[in-house]
Amino acid sequence: MSTTLNISAKDLDHALVDDIKEQFGNAKVEIKVHDIPGAAGMLSVSDFWALMGLLDWAKSDSDLVVEPIVSALAQMPVANIYQFQDQLSDKLWNLDTREHAAVFTDGDEESLSVDDFLYARCGVVANGEAFYQTVLDTPREMPLDISFSPLLRIAKKAYERKTGKKMTIVPAFNYETFSNQEGWK
Repeated sequence: MSTTLNISAKDLDHALVDDIKEQFGNAKVEIKVHDIPGAAGMLSVSDFWALMGLLDWAKSDSDLVVEPIVSALAQMPVANIYQFQDQLSDKLWNLDTREHAAVFTDGDEESLSVDDFLYARCGVVANGEAFYQTVLDTPREMPLDISFSPLLRIAKKAYERKTGKKMTIVPAFNYETFSNQEGWK
């Protein structure tokens, strides 16, 4: 059985954390930060797309292509790094559909490379909001020749640069291929 505690972030302090430790012992605790529209410090959808616009396609090394986003995120609050990853996961999840994958499968889903399809979806997001929206709305526009897996490492790199620690995150949406069950019906 689980217990849900709804606590305002401003009320979190050492005493409350110690009280939770005392009451729940070795239980696992999951902390979810809910988006509150207009809340200060939230990374908006337009902020996400502005960050995507920082990709430096003039560079040949993928680490250098993503560096402007990593650098910008590392300057932001840690919460924004998590929010960036959640927004990325949302967009990748939305593209995880049978119709989008059909471009790769020729009707034979068993031949689909789950990694290649994920990296192709990353490529769609990396090419900006307009391209993403076109492909989302018109699955047959899903490109066969674009992939960009380094997108998946941006948040972790930014977090590590900012904190000096490894990032542990379960994004808002599972973006692995076949995770969007509605999209695969």
